[in-house]
Amino acid sequence: MKKTLYVTDLDGTLLNQKDRVSDFSIKTINDLVDKGMLFTYATARSLVSASKVTEGLSTNIPVIAYNGGFILRPSTGEILSKEDFNNEERKYVREVLVKYNIKPLVYSYVNGIEKVSWIPEFENDGIKRYINNRQGDKRMRSVSDEDSLYEGEVFYYTCIGEEEELKPLYDIFSKDKRFRCTLQQELYRPEYWFEIMPANASKANAIKKLKEMWNCERVISFGDSMNDIPMFEISDESYAVENALDELKKYATGIIESNEDDGVAKWLIENI
Repeated sequence: MKKTLYVTDLDGTLLNQKDRVSDFSIKTINDLVDKGMLFTYATARSLVSASKVTEGLSTNIPVIAYNGGFILRPSTGEILSKEDFNNEERKYVREVLVKYNIKPLVYSYVNGIEKVSWIPEFENDGIKRYINNRQGDKRMRSVSDEDSLYEGEVFYYTCIGEEEELKPLYDIFSKDKRFRCTLQQELYRPEYWFEIMPANASKANAIKKLKEMWNCERVISFGDSMNDIPMFEISDESYAVENALDELKKYATGIIESNEDDGVAKWLIENI
């Protein structure tokens, strides 16, 4: 058999509605990894957030975080690959966000330490929920002004709010080849998330790198949402969970059971 890399999205795909990997999926995947399956995940989450919701799941290869911005060793946090903005790009993003009076969550390295900065004065319900779900996360850094908000080597921006206030930003950045961006409704929630990344930060590009690192000949992927389309396009086979967006299903090799019904784990049992 050709050496195959198996890659799954997390939220809405491997994770259930409780933001966890079921015991059945953990046991199934771990057993297959022990037998030699090359399995990893590609997520918009950070490694810190992803590690929490995948606790108990073993991976024998690096994982993909921040929508492909980083490839990291899950056991140590070592960065194997990283996409970044240059200073001119960071300056431009800040100017546009200030112009539209949007106060984002800013992901950066401040004095060499990863931080997520925000201004509490401008919290909306979506940001409050994000912050409350990360109690004890040492990356979280509340600041009082915009100079502090944009401090450090910024590598990712997240804006949470109403679709109508974020759509103009999407229209601007989606047409600029220096950036990649996504605008989609939060899973199981009413608010929208608008995220800005370096142009080369994508799950597809990161998977290509990982495929080469591990000398794999094929890629099989699993997903549920629009940001999984590039990943599906570069995969030899791709499977959308039953609860996936209809638009993604158009790109899929096949449809598998939902995230609530352990669709990824069941497909792996039947096909490996």
